[in-house]
Amino acid sequence: MSFLFGNRSSKTFKPKKNIPEGSHQYELLKHAEATLGSGNLRMAVMLPEGEDLNEWVAVNTVDFFNQINMLYGTITDFCTEESCPVMSAGPKYEYHWADGTNIKKPIKCSAPKYIDYLMTWVQDQLDDETLFPSKIGVPFKRNFMSVAKTILKRLFRVYAHIYHQHFDSVMQLQEEAHLNTSFKHFIFFVQEFNLIDRKELVPLQELIDKLTTKDR
Repeated sequence: MSFLFGNRSSKTFKPKKNIPEGSHQYELLKHAEATLGSGNLRMAVMLPEGEDLNEWVAVNTVDFFNQINMLYGTITDFCTEESCPVMSAGPKYEYHWADGTNIKKPIKCSAPKYIDYLMTWVQDQLDDETLFPSKIGVPFKRNFMSVAKTILKRLFRVYAHIYHQHFDSVMQLQEEAHLNTSFKHFIFFVQEFNLIDRKELVPLQELIDKLTTKDR
């Protein structure tokens, strides 16, 4: 990974969220990594036999947060208040930020500001032991799946922004293969468990069709 951190980018780049070693979730993550290594992404996203769906979604959500965090970290020098005064995914799609608690009414803000809000909010959810329990035997809350869906829907927006506004920079850094693989894995995962509404995926629908038709 070639990281280009300017002075401001360290703010958006969040610390990696680690899954505790020795935990069942750590074993699941290792299983996911091993299956990914086989190159078959459709197989890699399937729920392993006998495993709990909530736990599988939790482990993968943490993993996607870390991946997107890292990918966005490579292009923060190009995503500035000046270059991206609004958070968009092409000319037709603009995102306004609201988290429902601190900011109830959606606000228009620059892409770096929006992504900082978004990643901080996701990190807070992942750090909440009542939502993402790391200990075996601690049950998931009833609303876990709806929280996970909101997290994944918002993480998708970071991919959408990178693809629409910064793909040239990604290519300059020779990161496109990494970005494409990460996004393809993400899409297969959300499709497998129906975690993001189709209308939310529209900004990258053409790319999704292109990346997924080869593997049908």
